[in-house]
Formats: sequence, structure tokens, C-alpha cells
Amino acid sequence: MKANSKGWKDPALLLASIGISSIGDFIYLVAINIIVYQITESAAAVAGLWIVGPLTNIVTKFWTGSYIDYRSKRKVMIVTYIIRALFICFIPLAPNMAVIYVILVILSVAKAFFNPSSVTYVAILVSKEKRKKFNSIRSFTSSGAFIIGPAIGGSLILLTSVHTTLWLNALLFLISAVLLSFLPEKEIVDKSKIPMLTFSQVMKDFTVVQKFMSHNKYVSFIYLGFIIVMLFTFTMDAQEVVFTQQVIGLSELEYSLLISITGIGSVIGAMIISVFSNFFSLRYMITIGLVMMTLGYIIYAFSWSFLSIVVGFVILGFFNVFLNAGITTFYQNNVPVEIMGRVTSVFQLIQSVIQVVFLLSIGITADLISLRLTIITLALTMLIVAVVFSFSVMKSDKKYYYLESHDENKLNV
Repeated sequence: MKANSKGWKDPALLLASIGISSIGDFIYLVAINIIVYQITESAAAVAGLWIVGPLTNIVTKFWTGSYIDYRSKRKVMIVTYIIRALFICFIPLAPNMAVIYVILVILSVAKAFFNPSSVTYVAILVSKEKRKKFNSIRSFTSSGAFIIGPAIGGSLILLTSVHTTLWLNALLFLISAVLLSFLPEKEIVDKSKIPMLTFSQVMKDFTVVQKFMSHNKYVSFIYLGFIIVMLFTFTMDAQEVVFTQQVIGLSELEYSLLISITGIGSVIGAMIISVFSNFFSLRYMITIGLVMMTLGYIIYAFSWSFLSIVVGFVILGFFNVFLNAGITTFYQNNVPVEIMGRVTSVFQLIQSVIQVVFLLSIGITADLISLRLTIITLALTMLIVAVVFSFSVMKSDKKYYYLESHDENKLNV
């Protein structure tokens, strides 16, 4: 028992750090939407917040992987936490929207470094047989943050102010950085062998990623397939407020209640998978999670009342955690940690480019035809992609989904 708990000491500390920062992310999201709307009184300015991240990723993801893979992932994560805390503190002091958007870009750049670093550091710190359990618990903490974060953010804004909330929010990222500082440094970085971050080095690293993708076509196909599926969810989520209130006719109170219920569904799903993760194979986590989440979006697209849309949202919230935990574990098990930062950055670059194109295209389409028809088309197309994707997962070689020891192999194929 002691040996088992000792083996989880460092992963638990990492989970605590990531969980606290996730709560901080959601508090920040509530506060920044309110402060931008208070300054501009423009829905378009608030909608612009959706574009800042993908546009920043397009610019930064070309070279973030080249920087991350040659340096300590743990230290990169700590520095990004500190940068995010510092610049969140600057937001209330910003004199105008131009300065706020500059700060938002800097925060997005920090997050662009954090995401590939955290994915890689998990693969380094957490042993292969523990990753499925770790990612399942991480889904639970993220789902919990989805409920707790906005609730804390809303309460702090009511009790204090938006500015005070942002300053308190910055403390959460500092706490996350402190927790990370107690984790072991698993990498030996020889500073004399770190290459200069030049254009030729970036191009060389792109070649490394290209070779990995060509030699690991199935792994690349599955992860790119996942990215494409998630683009449909991202696009539908971007139209969520307009669709639920203007098409379905929900009030703001009903919409807030809907989000809370969805979060509860996610927490329950994450709780189940974190407790019983050893009894779910990676294949079934991915395929059942994807198909059922897509079913939730289908119900959402055809919804006509608060009750029907609640059913769709609970289903998609519940099974989304299965899909995310499964695909993250699959990715960490099949991409070498030595190049994971570069591979992750390139995949996220592809994702960001398509996200921007999707958002602009759907925004224009929704103005030309009805939003209801747009959402239904997206959901049905997503269903077709999900079925093809699931078939590819179930018919693949078992080795890609092999996790534990040979004796436990029956649980994971």
C-alpha cells in the first residue's frame, strides 16, 4: 500500500498544480469576458476573445516545439505560470482595449508554451501503466474546475470587483508554479548542446516531425482525426449562446443552469472513469466516448426545449471526459517524449489554422442560412466523421492501445 501511494506522490502533486491552474483559467475566462464587455459594450469585441488564442497559436506554434524539446519541460511550465500571473495582474491597469488585447496575446503565447510542455512532462513523470488512471483523474479535476471556476469567479466579482477578482486569480497560477517547483527534475539538459532558435533549426525540427508522421501514419491519422472531430465541437460551442437563446429561446437564467448541469454531467463521467479506469480499454474509452458525445451534439442540434437540450448536454458532457482521457493516453503512449513537444506544437498549429477558417466560414454561413440548419449540418457531418474514426480505432493493431503488463492485457485491447 505504501509503495503504491509513494508511486502516486509526484503525479498527485502535478494533478494538484494543473487542477488549481484550471480553476484559475475559468475564473479568468469569466472575468475577462466581463471586463471587455464593460469597456467596449460590444459583443463583437467579446467574440474576438475566441480568435486571439487560435491566431496566436498560428504565429507561435511554428517554433514553440523547437524551444520546448531542448529544455526542461517542468521549468517551462513554471515560467509560463509566473508570466500568466504577472500579466493577469496588469489587465486591471490597462488604459484601453488595445493594451488589453496585447496582454491577451502575451497570455496566449504563454499558454502556447504550456500545453505542449505539460503533455510531455506528464509522459516523463507518469509511468506508462499509470497514465490512463492519471489522465482520467485529470479529466475529473478539469471537469470540477469547469463548475467551481465560474462559480468562484462570479462570487468574487459580486463580493469584490472584476479587478480584484483578476488579482486574486493571479495567485492561483503562482500557487501552481510553487507546487511544480517541488516536483523532481526528470530531464538532464546539457545547455551547451541546446541549438540556437534559428529559422534553419525550426525547419530541421519540422523535418523531424514530418518523418515521425510518415513513419507512424496510424498514430498521426488517429490524432488528426481527433483534431478534426473536435473542430466541429469548437465551432458549435462558439455559436452556443446565440443558438440556445435566439433559436431555442432559453433565458439567461436557463442558459446558466444548462451550463451548470453540463458541468455536473462531466464531473460524474470523470468520477466514474477515474475510479474504474482499469476496467475500460483505451479503444472503448475513445470510441464510446466519441460516438456518445456526438449523439449529445445531435440531440443539441435538433433540440426544441430546455429539457431536450439538457439531455443532449448531459450526454456530451458525460462522455467527453472518456474521449479526452483515452486519446491523451493514446497520444502519450505512442509519441516519443524526445520529440513530443515538436509533434504537439505542429498538431496544434494545424488545429489552430483550421479553427480560424471554420469559425469564419460558419459565421458567414449562419448569416446566409439559418443557424439551426448550420448547427444540424455540423452535427450530422460530425457523426459521419465519428463513425469512420471509430471504425479505424476498433480495426487497428492492438499494439497501439497496449498499456499495462502482459497479464493485464485483456483489460486494454
